[in-house]
Amino acid sequence: MKKIAAVALLSLGALLAACSKQESAPAAAEPAPAPVAAVTKIVVGLDDNFPPMGFRDEKNELVGFDIDMAKEAAKRLGLEVEFKPIDWSAKEAELSGKRVDALWNGLTITEERKQNIAFTAPYMENHQIIVVPANSPIKTKADLAGKVVGAQEGSSAVDAIKKEEAVFKSFKELKTFGDNVTALMDLTTGRLEAVVVDEVVGRYYVAKKPGDYAVLDDNFGTEEYGVGLRKDDTDLHGKIDKALADMKQDGAAAKIAEQWFGKNIIK
Repeated sequence: MKKIAAVALLSLGALLAACSKQESAPAAAEPAPAPVAAVTKIVVGLDDNFPPMGFRDEKNELVGFDIDMAKEAAKRLGLEVEFKPIDWSAKEAELSGKRVDALWNGLTITEERKQNIAFTAPYMENHQIIVVPANSPIKTKADLAGKVVGAQEGSSAVDAIKKEEAVFKSFKELKTFGDNVTALMDLTTGRLEAVVVDEVVGRYYVAKKPGDYAVLDDNFGTEEYGVGLRKDDTDLHGKIDKALADMKQDGAAAKIAEQWFGKNIIK
C-alpha cells in the first residue's frame, strides 16, 4: 500500500507542476530601442581669425572660403550649420568632447592627426610659405639662421618647420602666436624677421599690402586640407565626402574658390 500511495503522490506532484508551468505568465518582451534622433544640424569648429578661410568682416560676421564651402555642403545635406569659434590649439579636444562636430578651417591632413581625427578626401592643396618684410635680406631658408621666426601655435606651420630639423635648430627663436594676423603684425613692426604661414593666408595678406611683404621661393613643403571629423561619426563623414565630391563635379566648389582667390585652387 505504501508503494502505491507513494506512486500516486508522485504522479499528483508531476501533474500539479505541469499545470503550474502552463499557467505561469509569459516572459515580458524586451523594450524596443529608442529611435535615433535624426541629425538636423552640424556644429563646425574654426579659428575665426584665419582669413581668407574663416574670419570676421567689418560687421563682425563670420565669412570666408571654408565658411562658404561648409554652407554649400550643409545645404545639399539638408542640415543647418552653426559656426563655433574655438581655441585652435585645442581643436582635437573640442572635437572628441563633442563640443563641435567638424573641424573645417584650413585643417591640414597629417599622419599624426589621423591618429585621432577622421579626414574627408582632400579638397585643397597648400604650401607653408615664408613671408618676410619687402626689404629683407632673407632670400632662402638658409638665411633664416640666427633669425626670430614666427608661426601660429598649434598650426601645421610649426610641424612643417620642426620636420626640417637642421633649419629649425638654426633659428635664434621660434615664436608662436594665437593667430596668424598677430604674427604678421609683429613682422611689420620688426619683432619678427620672418613668418611661416599657410599659403592661402600669406598670399591673401601679401596681396592686400604688396609693398610691405615678400614671399620667398623656398617653402616648408606641400600639404592637403581636409574636413576633420570624429572617427566614429561614419555617417556624417560619408555625407560630407559625397557633398564635396558633388561640389567639385558640378563646379560649385570652383566658383567659391574663384570668389576668394581669383582662381580655382580646388584639388
